[in-house]
Amino acid sequence: MTSPGADPVRLAVAVEAPLHSGLHGPLDYLSERPLSPGALVRVPLGRRDVPGVVWTTAPGDDEGHALKAVTEVVDALPPLSARWCDLVKFTSTYYQRGLGEVAMAVLPPELRKLDNAGLASRIAKLRKAYDKPVPAAPAPVRPELTSDQADALAKLAEVNLPGAAPVVLLHGLTGSGKTEVYLRAAEAALAAGRQVLVLVPEINLTPQLEARFAERFGGGDTPRRIVSLHSGLTPAQRLKNWLAAHLGLADLVLGTRLAVFAPLPRLGLIVVDEEHDPSFKQQEGARYSARDLAVYRGKLEGSCVLLGSATPSLESWQRAEQGRYLRLTLANRVGGGVLPKVRLADMNLLPKVRGATTALAPALVAALAKRLERGEQSLVFLNRRGYAPVLHCTDCGWKSGCPHCSAWRVFHKGDRTLRCHHCGFTQPVPRACPDCGNLDIAPLGQGTEKLEEQLAAALPGARVARIDADTTKHKGALEASLSAVHAGEVDILVGTQMVTKGHDFRRITLVAAVNPDSALFSSDFRAPERLFSLLMQAAGRAGRDAAQADRSEMWVQTWHPTHPVYTALRQHDFKAFAASQLKEREIAGLPPYVHLALMRAEARTPEAARDFLQAAADLAAELPGANELLLYPPVPTTIARVAGVERMQMLVEASSRPQLQRVLSPWMAALPSLRATHKGVLRWALDVDPLAI
Repeated sequence: MTSPGADPVRLAVAVEAPLHSGLHGPLDYLSERPLSPGALVRVPLGRRDVPGVVWTTAPGDDEGHALKAVTEVVDALPPLSARWCDLVKFTSTYYQRGLGEVAMAVLPPELRKLDNAGLASRIAKLRKAYDKPVPAAPAPVRPELTSDQADALAKLAEVNLPGAAPVVLLHGLTGSGKTEVYLRAAEAALAAGRQVLVLVPEINLTPQLEARFAERFGGGDTPRRIVSLHSGLTPAQRLKNWLAAHLGLADLVLGTRLAVFAPLPRLGLIVVDEEHDPSFKQQEGARYSARDLAVYRGKLEGSCVLLGSATPSLESWQRAEQGRYLRLTLANRVGGGVLPKVRLADMNLLPKVRGATTALAPALVAALAKRLERGEQSLVFLNRRGYAPVLHCTDCGWKSGCPHCSAWRVFHKGDRTLRCHHCGFTQPVPRACPDCGNLDIAPLGQGTEKLEEQLAAALPGARVARIDADTTKHKGALEASLSAVHAGEVDILVGTQMVTKGHDFRRITLVAAVNPDSALFSSDFRAPERLFSLLMQAAGRAGRDAAQADRSEMWVQTWHPTHPVYTALRQHDFKAFAASQLKEREIAGLPPYVHLALMRAEARTPEAARDFLQAAADLAAELPGANELLLYPPVPTTIARVAGVERMQMLVEASSRPQLQRVLSPWMAALPSLRATHKGVLRWALDVDPLAI
């Protein structure tokens, strides 16, 4: 509150205004004293008191007396840095979301609830805990570097000078020791008194990598403090770790995409592991790419950004080809191991009988049996959970569609349910066809449950385990399953793509991909890139122990064995695959040679969604620079209806980012004016640089 005799200071404060309110920038408030940008405050907004971040000191005018006053200054927390504010501002501007929306979304929920006294108490407890000495631990044992690793680190040291902010693409085969390069680079940054941020694509990879970093940096004469940031933490844990990062108490922060916004006052290195992974793209709210923001943040902080992958995204690969990124290569596996030999099981050679589409190739079964005889492990993955994608009636053709979505309900045999994986609608399996009463309703297609059953029947006595979203939904289930695999208690591991990347399974010598062909003919132009990456990552799970590498194999069951994706896979030739894909995209005018935005609309009817998008296109056509853009007609999304809501999308294309941004900003500001005439529209959202179309 302002005191009667004080001259109030006018402040611009970033607060989360209601969506589509048109209030995208900071709002003005009065304060009894100047506050630094980045300070946390509580301010009135409508009838509520909401948290906000001081953005700037706003210029005064004659209407200053009408402004509301700041309710509380949360000065127990040091202000967020100017570089953090710049990162949030860029995210807001580039991805076309409200400044306050982004600023509040990237702060811990618990922080937004606490008053000054409550936060001061939390900080005092945290400092007291960090003042306690770290228990003594033996000094870490560092493995001897391979020649590839030594060369990469030497070149990294040459370019990673103070303030240089290089972006380095570490292209290394699976099993080539990329993690050791991360550890050594982090070691150098920590020795210089800097902090390190490590981003991973998925929560289930965070504990594994955290253990590697704790083993390396948790002991010796100068043990380091390591914290994690991801959505799997409780609100209290997330706030504690966020505060440790912001106060400079934590030396290393490991996390998923949201951790790119972790405030780190001494940031010296950013590592993005598996930088190609689509999980780095946020799909709700501000649809940002954490990988791209990591690159931008590196420039803001003057810090090195290390992007690592065995199958880099084509965008990163092209920038390395152009010389914008430094590319370092790890061309050999640690220990001299070789990559698994890729074998294709041609499904066209199987007898043409009912059910052949979900059969296991005899050659694959024989290869699995050989592993069992030798006491080795195998990994068989199918990127579809459940028992079968659909139930159908052999008499009338009924299928288990979802009444609320334009999708099938998946048959889960374990609990005898039909579940929609889009809206969650679940029902028991009917005893007879709902349409004609026929008792012969049968599963169509194959999921991981059925695959697990088939393998157990084909290989009696084999210990088959399954890891997917259904078996790991309970706390600790994933860790327990992985521990069983590492301990040798599993002969054949069945799973979705969650088991194909990042895991160091030392006993697995065979990996098999069952029916991955659907991605070959997808309407999404990125589908071949994602499939090749997934198969290369999966192949890398085999033969990670050099002693077994010479007999490691990858099997792919396919109906299209001559497809170029499989040809490149057999040679483990990412460079050739990337070159052919980039050439195709250049000819077709696709990213990274053009720049896209996708406007999505959700409405009660498809007509309402389409009319809104068409009106939005007409609005865009009137803006300066619109003649430089190409707006495609509205079309339904791949799954057109979810939970009773109809969804349409409209693609916007430009030859450069500046061209696109010049139109997007005024366009988004004008769109709320359409609500009055398009009341059937429930919501809309813009996705800049969309990953899926």
